[in-house]
Amino acid sequence: MSAPGDARPIGIFDSGIGGLSVWREIAARLPAESCVYVADQAHVPYGPRPAQEILTLSLRVVRFLMAARCKLIVVACNSASAAALQHLRRAWPDVPFVGMEPAIKPAAAQSRRRVAGVLA
Repeated sequence: MSAPGDARPIGIFDSGIGGLSVWREIAARLPAESCVYVADQAHVPYGPRPAQEILTLSLRVVRFLMAARCKLIVVACNSASAAALQHLRRAWPDVPFVGMEPAIKPAAAQSRRRVAGVLA
C-alpha cells in the first residue's frame, strides 16, 4: 500500500481508449496524482478473446506498469477485470488493484429492477 505523499503514479489500463473516462475521473478527484495510461490498441477489443489470452495480455500490461513503478493499478477494462483481476491481485499482493467488473453489483443494487447492463 502506498504511503501519504507517495509520488509514484497510478497505473490505468484498458484494451482501448474507453478507460479514458476512468482516467478523467481520477484526474478530477485526485489532481495531485500522476497517472500512466496504457491503451492496448494492438489487441482491442479484449471482449471476444478467450479468458486465458485476456489474462496473458493483462499480465503483459501490468508488468509494464510495474516497471513504471505504479503504486496502484486500475483495470479500466470490463473484460480484463472479469478474466484477470483475481490473478493480478494474487501475483502482486502488495499492489492494490481496482477493477470495473465488480462495479456492476452496486449499480444493480441501485436500480429499481436490480438489473444493470454492461457493454463490453
